[in-house]
Amino acid sequence: MQPIAESLKKISRQLIVLSFSLFAMIPWSATSNNDIGDDGNITARLVPLDELSIDPDYEIPGLNSSLFYEVKEEPGKKQLEKVMMFGDVSRTGIPYSKDPHVVRFDGRYLMYYSIPPMKGVENSGWNIGVAESRDLVTWEKVGEILPDPEAEYEKNGLCAPGALVKDGKVHLFYQTYGNGSDDAICHAFSEDGIHFERNPTNPIFRPTDEWNCGRAIDAEVYEFNDRYFLYFATRDPDFKIQMLGVAVAPKETSFNREDWQQAVDAPILYPRLDWEGECIEGASITVQNDKMYMFYAGAYNNWPQQVGVAVSSDGLTWERLFEEPFLPNGEPGEWNESESGHPHVFTDSDGRTYLFFQGNNDKGKSWYISQKEIFWQEGLPSFYH
Repeated sequence: MQPIAESLKKISRQLIVLSFSLFAMIPWSATSNNDIGDDGNITARLVPLDELSIDPDYEIPGLNSSLFYEVKEEPGKKQLEKVMMFGDVSRTGIPYSKDPHVVRFDGRYLMYYSIPPMKGVENSGWNIGVAESRDLVTWEKVGEILPDPEAEYEKNGLCAPGALVKDGKVHLFYQTYGNGSDDAICHAFSEDGIHFERNPTNPIFRPTDEWNCGRAIDAEVYEFNDRYFLYFATRDPDFKIQMLGVAVAPKETSFNREDWQQAVDAPILYPRLDWEGECIEGASITVQNDKMYMFYAGAYNNWPQQVGVAVSSDGLTWERLFEEPFLPNGEPGEWNESESGHPHVFTDSDGRTYLFFQGNNDKGKSWYISQKEIFWQEGLPSFYH
């Protein structure tokens, strides 16, 4: 009888796994913070999966609906939580969203991100998408930022947005695209977070001196010690090595071109670790305990790109916190196998911090955006509470 009993137990376990797999595959998902009882039953309201903006007809190897949930355990309680997995399908028919940046504005969260050229539309170029959320997990696309017909400098495209809220307006910092070493940082502002007016002094910044090629991309603007810091990525004169630089402007700035001064005539962060390859880009800042913490992308896309952290007391001199990636790419078969890249660290109004990042497992044929909460202890970030 014992072999029969063991066989029945094995079949029972297989049925449990199969039942959960089938639940994960149906086109519905549980909302955040659903209780899992001691008996294993889930109490949940079901909502359409299309909230995630994922094309159900596009299958990516290793990516399935079970990635949209994770079980979190607390003392005496288990919870099934919905995980952010955002992919904009509006341009190409497949999930394709890069370079996230989030602000809290007018009672909701707005995420700005890069979207690729429109499939079948000649010269459409890279543009910027806008999505809205109430919980930082479920996002709905609400707009696009397209090149201004009167702005010759951005006619080939614009992307890699950064944003901040100042004086009741969203200020957007973005790069031009498709101009080689002439790409530069531009500025626009909005009263609703969706429709933007260009700064008449655009482009507002590009670097000088012999250590760089004159190009500026991946803008991050942050106020610290009564002035604004503009972090940017540029390349060496041979256009091979990507590195970070910094400019500054006074606290009373309108972000016009004449306000920005290059603060250091050299890179402030240059790739030197093996995993950083030939590239450091995508700087993003949070301030904790009167210090600036920079989350940055190391290596070019899909090398794989991974996320590191550096710290500074003055915004100009930086020291790496870790020799290894803070956020590595995924294991083989995981959704972010090809990279976990281009980070954005978002600090909410309650002080909690979240790391947004892009990833894929097909060498850049698709791109998703996800996020993880960061916890802080003794000046060090961690994903564990």
